[in-house]
Amino acid sequence: MKAIQLKNIALVSVVVLLGMGGCKPKNAASAVDAGAAAKAYVAPGKYDEFYNFVSGGFSGQMSVYGLPSGRLLRVIPVFSVDPEKGWGYSEETKPMLNTSHGFVPWDDLHHTELSQTNGEIDGRWIFANGNNTPRIARVDLSTFRTNEIIEIPNSAGNHSSPFITENTEYVVAGTRFSVPPDNVNGDVPINTYKKNFKGTISFVSVDKTSGNMKIAFQLLCPGVNFDLSHAGKGPSHDWMFFSCYNSEQANTLLEVNASQKDKDFILAVNWKKAEEYLAQGKAKKQSVKYAHNVYDEKTHSATSTIETEVQVLDVKDFPDIAYFIPCPKSPHGCDVDPTGEYIVGSGKLAALIPVFSYTKLQAAIAAKDFIGNFGGIPVVKYESALYGEVKKPGLGPLHTEFDGKGNAYTSFFVSSEIVKWNIKDLKVLDRVPTYYSIGHLCIPGGDSRKPNAKYVIAYNKITKDRYLPTGPELAQSAQLFDISGDKMQLILDFPTIGEPHYAQAVSADLIKTKSVKIFKIEDNFNPYVSKGEGQTKVVRTGNRVDVNMTAIRSHLAPDNIEGIKIGDEVYFHITNLEQDWDVPHGFAIKGSVNAELLIMPGETQTLKWVPDRVGMFPMYCTDFCSALHQEMSGYVRVSPAGSNTKLLFSTGKNLPAADSTGTK
Repeated sequence: MKAIQLKNIALVSVVVLLGMGGCKPKNAASAVDAGAAAKAYVAPGKYDEFYNFVSGGFSGQMSVYGLPSGRLLRVIPVFSVDPEKGWGYSEETKPMLNTSHGFVPWDDLHHTELSQTNGEIDGRWIFANGNNTPRIARVDLSTFRTNEIIEIPNSAGNHSSPFITENTEYVVAGTRFSVPPDNVNGDVPINTYKKNFKGTISFVSVDKTSGNMKIAFQLLCPGVNFDLSHAGKGPSHDWMFFSCYNSEQANTLLEVNASQKDKDFILAVNWKKAEEYLAQGKAKKQSVKYAHNVYDEKTHSATSTIETEVQVLDVKDFPDIAYFIPCPKSPHGCDVDPTGEYIVGSGKLAALIPVFSYTKLQAAIAAKDFIGNFGGIPVVKYESALYGEVKKPGLGPLHTEFDGKGNAYTSFFVSSEIVKWNIKDLKVLDRVPTYYSIGHLCIPGGDSRKPNAKYVIAYNKITKDRYLPTGPELAQSAQLFDISGDKMQLILDFPTIGEPHYAQAVSADLIKTKSVKIFKIEDNFNPYVSKGEGQTKVVRTGNRVDVNMTAIRSHLAPDNIEGIKIGDEVYFHITNLEQDWDVPHGFAIKGSVNAELLIMPGETQTLKWVPDRVGMFPMYCTDFCSALHQEMSGYVRVSPAGSNTKLLFSTGKNLPAADSTGTK
């Protein structure tokens, strides 16, 4: 009976806390005054100071905003098909969405992580996680396009990623849902969680020059739920820190059963020590299956390879790789300050913020100041690793970033606010309301060794009464605060694509000068490229028809095609001959079930079309390109299967010749 009462109390507490998330702060009517608004104003024709890369959550995409204006600059397709750009529709990009389960057209992108060198953002790449079918993507910031996606085996719910070490040696991913490993029989009773379910942490190496990723090794851990993670810096460089919850190892009604204990854990991982064991050959090779997809900018096409092996270290067999630190309660955030000394835990159900000391942690490990073990991992005494606690800072702490001036900023989901506090004396310095139910926040470079203490951005889950209504679901939002002074000041609201879960920002100067403007025609090695109209052709091989086509302002070549028949598979390989910045061309044909293409200058992309009826089918450019854009079109004639209509193609002439009635 007592256990039932405890569960009911816990359930009521959770419901109350979550319910508070929809409440408005008392000063919800506060307006941004003209002086504050001027701080966010960017004059027409002027560039923003920062790029803000925001996760798209359930959209599976990443959005890019300028700061301080809040203007949407681009949506980068990553884990979900995107008809605007033909991502996942063109034959060249379809392999990017391949997995060991097949083609997955929609996923859940929660976190973004900019590459770093010496702990500072370098502007080369940004990484993103696919949550549902566990994957990590790498976006090239010279093209703002996804160049690589690697699937993570032995994982389920890839939420705890893609967090990087301070020289981008690794992108690290922890599993959200512990499950039986891929190489064992997973057909076991769910209630055998404690016995059969395991969590994994994957260390994915990143080539320093190309950025290419490879799963270097995985750590097999006890069955818990891993959440946010951050790498050490400076003195703590060799370590990675993960928040984790469900130390109860519950498998049902987690809102109650995974909220029983006062403390869960932060997992401290010595990845340099793991590397040593790997070099000594102590990892076990495991047969698995996962996809590795790479986009080649020379061929403008992707390849997908199914990999079949990973190397695994079971942490219980190597007790000096990993250590648990108790952390209250149901921790979500785990953040490391710019000095690398302080590790901040954020418990979703906690009423305080624990701050751990890397120096004290090392002393506790050396002294074996443990209170036992969990799943074979030593548990460090809480007080032995603790630097101190921020008392009564707010309700529902989630995520902390830093300004490089000795201050930390923490988001509070339940009390809908950002709280500024001092790392050394743990005193609250300022607080501002957000509208409403903030999840994560972002300071440019706020998780690096060199933050830019100009702005903090709040990413909000709920926006009641902030924008015009749009049916049952309202616009989601970000809010920009000036933090250049002692007090935070709200200067801008701006809507975002859904869901703005997590974000990073960087000075525009690091990226804008590297931006690719065109792809050189002479460097296009796509096998179906047409480097001029003289190379265009239409070739039949059985029931496959390849149309090597060009697009240039303002016509397609060829623009008349006859001899296509029912039963044919037609591949339009369109090369954009433009060599001018910001002149893409689109392509679509009536009846295509495969969306359309968007082809950048100098690029080749392919649309597969299977005509399903006899008739005349217009094709045209879908991206406005010139005053004669409407004229940039043509026709494809489709005849019955088995007809004797000749395969003909032309541009600017009529083939075959028509008589005076317009018939052959």
